[in-house]
Amino acid sequence: MKTLITIISLSAVITGTSAAAMSDADDACIDHLRGVGGPDGQSGTIESSEFSEAGTLVMLRDAGGTLWRCIAYSDGAIGDFAAVEAMDDGGGAMAGADGATQTQRVAFDAGTTGAELTGTLAPGATRQYVLGAANEQYLFVRVAPRNGTLDYVIRNPDGSELLGLMNAGQEYRGQLWQSGDHVVEVINRSNALVEYNVIFGIE
Repeated sequence: MKTLITIISLSAVITGTSAAAMSDADDACIDHLRGVGGPDGQSGTIESSEFSEAGTLVMLRDAGGTLWRCIAYSDGAIGDFAAVEAMDDGGGAMAGADGATQTQRVAFDAGTTGAELTGTLAPGATRQYVLGAANEQYLFVRVAPRNGTLDYVIRNPDGSELLGLMNAGQEYRGQLWQSGDHVVEVINRSNALVEYNVIFGIE
């Protein structure tokens, strides 16, 4: 498998565009993929790179086979980044692939009552965070997208809804009435890849 770095110069030759003109946009897309693409995003190939004054369209295929669409500018800024053909190799490398649901148990460090996690969701994907908590404890949830929009739902241990579909712009703080594993499901209903932080607290 050729690395992303190796493919940059080949793309420049194939398209007839100078490597200098392409390098900032391509490098920006590669760096962004490495940051959000999980283990598979650390290597792969550039499928195509189309330069224009309005921005360079770069199509990247990561090591797991997922095709990413990236629009970048000559100054290295990213205008748009999304998975357009998601694949999952079965090892969870493509967390947040289209239509996929990932599950993650939340653990607090000793002596603390909260945790902050980061994540990335592809269009149509969801991630379920599982938190053990007891009846009459208070749960705090804040979902903070760094770009785009997200929604979330909170479910009781018996599967009933503690909180119906809520926009990420609204925090939740409420008293629990069941003991066991509560599930906070973060949902990307948009058509773009969304990076986010999520904060949990139980008291």
